[in-house]
Amino acid sequence: MLTDELVAVGTDELERLEILKRYRKLLRTANPYFKKNDSKLVRKAFDVAMNAHRFDRRKTGEPYIYHPIAVAQICVEEIGLGTTAIICALLHDTVEDTELTLEDVQRDFGVKVATIIDGLTKVSDEFDTGSSAQAENFRKMLLTLNDDVRVILIKLADRLHNMRTLDSMPKEKQLKIASETSFIFAPLAHRLGLHAIKSELEDLQLKYVNREAYYDIRDKLHATKAARDRFIGRFLEPIISELNGLGLKYHVKGRPKSIHSIWKKMNVQKRPFEEIFDLFAVRIILEVEPDQEKAACWQVYSMVTDYYQPNPERLKDWIATPRSNGYESLHTTVMSTEGTWVEVQIRSKRMDEIAEKGYAAHFKYKDNDTRTNSGLDKWINQVRDMLETTGDKTAALEFLDDFRSNLFNDEVFIFTPKGELKVMRRGATALDFAFDIHSMVGARTTAARVNKTLVPISYVLKSGDQVEILTSSKQKPHEDWLKIVVTSKAKTKIKDLIKEDNKQYVTDGKNLVEKKLKQLRIENSHETINQLRAYFNAKTPADMFYRFGKGYIDANEIKKFQAEKEAKLNRQLKLNTDEIQEGKAIQKELQKMHGGRKDGDSLLIGEDMDRIDYTLAKCCNPISGDEVFGFVTVLEGIKIHRTTCPNATELLAKYGNRVIKARWTSHQQIAFLAGLKISGIDRVGIVNTVTAVISNELHINMRSITVDTDDGIFEGTIKVYVHDTRHLEDLTQKLLAVAGVHEVTRFD
Repeated sequence: MLTDELVAVGTDELERLEILKRYRKLLRTANPYFKKNDSKLVRKAFDVAMNAHRFDRRKTGEPYIYHPIAVAQICVEEIGLGTTAIICALLHDTVEDTELTLEDVQRDFGVKVATIIDGLTKVSDEFDTGSSAQAENFRKMLLTLNDDVRVILIKLADRLHNMRTLDSMPKEKQLKIASETSFIFAPLAHRLGLHAIKSELEDLQLKYVNREAYYDIRDKLHATKAARDRFIGRFLEPIISELNGLGLKYHVKGRPKSIHSIWKKMNVQKRPFEEIFDLFAVRIILEVEPDQEKAACWQVYSMVTDYYQPNPERLKDWIATPRSNGYESLHTTVMSTEGTWVEVQIRSKRMDEIAEKGYAAHFKYKDNDTRTNSGLDKWINQVRDMLETTGDKTAALEFLDDFRSNLFNDEVFIFTPKGELKVMRRGATALDFAFDIHSMVGARTTAARVNKTLVPISYVLKSGDQVEILTSSKQKPHEDWLKIVVTSKAKTKIKDLIKEDNKQYVTDGKNLVEKKLKQLRIENSHETINQLRAYFNAKTPADMFYRFGKGYIDANEIKKFQAEKEAKLNRQLKLNTDEIQEGKAIQKELQKMHGGRKDGDSLLIGEDMDRIDYTLAKCCNPISGDEVFGFVTVLEGIKIHRTTCPNATELLAKYGNRVIKARWTSHQQIAFLAGLKISGIDRVGIVNTVTAVISNELHINMRSITVDTDDGIFEGTIKVYVHDTRHLEDLTQKLLAVAGVHEVTRFD
């Protein structure tokens, strides 16, 4: 029985009852996974977590213990993990946030639990200028993949609960956490086969980064739900009748695509919600024995296509060749009798469980199914190989980029000369293939034969290619190869081989830089070297020294660096962002500058120009009314970016410590440059009508307009100066009202 001893200081009676209710639900869910004494171990972990977090509260004001219980619940219910994961989930924040130590955890729960908790614990936030706390924390977490995949699975559960409760966080924290989620956690969930979690993470990320788009799509899906349900019912009627006639055990799910996937389609296809046709997905799940799965799935496919015309280009057979995350299913897109495309997914119950619960389900079935063994295990082994090769000696940001290149799931299927099947990421070249076979084969590659035809090492592989690698003992890797390969295995090996040959150039370059700094009387500090690295766009100091040593950069260029730095310092009257590169520190200075107001920690765009060096980022051209944030660069002051900027996700995910709040406050009529793409049916005088609306009717200044026509269709771009987002929206609506104009969209 649970007693009052389980509840912490500071909880009232209602909270005590709620804690017990949530804990009991966790026990009920986990009970099928428990072996002898497991429930006692979970109870012990719960007691320790309750005591450690007894004074802690979440941003919502709720007892902190709600969070570890929720993470444990996700681990069991949505991922399918067992007792060890439950214990680790309950304890995952104790070492980082309380007085409990790893030694305490190891003493009470053993080495395995302590190792997982260590992987879940952030490293220190104290880093050298220019490094990234987020990247270091990701690296620490990912390196534990060598020891235990559960570290990443628990971290995904932790991130999912944080995203579900993100409303209580301030806006800048929401942006940072949502961007990290999109940048690394959602692709990681996808790669580990956790489709449901990946989709929810993407939807929640969109909710906080682009609220307008999220709620617009959500509301339209809700408004069309009744009609959609009726449509799916009519679509499934003949299929269900036929399935019943076959005597198969099955169940059918009909659902819309996720909000994020619909938003992505709208952006890729440049169409509004109403014109996205393949919004629907139907899943037919068959309960059959493993040896009958393939035949049964194809039998149902044949039956579906008897009633509905399939799109031959949209047939995906992931049963014969499962995806490398273990995903198996048969996909086809068919045209309904009502003129709407519908995606139909056909799979067995086993396949569906692996698709939804990923690695845990894969692990459950792997002993009985060799196909399940091949895909996900192979990817994890490849990642482990990459981690062992690059983990300790690669800069955190470079490591993160290399790891992300392994996360994306577009693949091609290649055959060796002996007919062995190899799965490579899409975009891989013949040289990537050579390094995949063996490092020394890659290092000596001169060319390849693809389908018996001689091709260069830069040839991009296509599914079905049969590849033979040609080598020479005289061949050596060189820098240009890094532009050819896309896989982290090939990149890492090439870099290692080149570094071995180029150590002397790094030493020479370092000596050259030190000599020039002394000559110019510039302090040779770590901060200076890092500023030079950023100025010359080098990934690491060693990379910069190498380029100096090779003569790619002239030492006199350091004079230009000095001149630009001094000129910028002269422009900055009050706040020197060269010396302060932490977002929190700058926000404190801003608060002082704004008289200590509670909301004074934001950069006021339009009012602070004379006191702090900031510019509007050219990559996204923010205008008044856009949601924005400030980013502290190494040498160019603060840049203002839109939250929907193409670079925002990476900046927020990698360098969240250099992000500051920013908001529009100026009441002056400032002109911002904005771009519009316009298209429609060509007619005589269309350009004159469009320019008249812009210049005469709305009195907006144009910087440029270009229009091309082809077979009665026109497309153009217009660059205009507007005051804010409302001004731009007025212009957009006026242009859409012009006869013949079909679409007007903003571009960066």
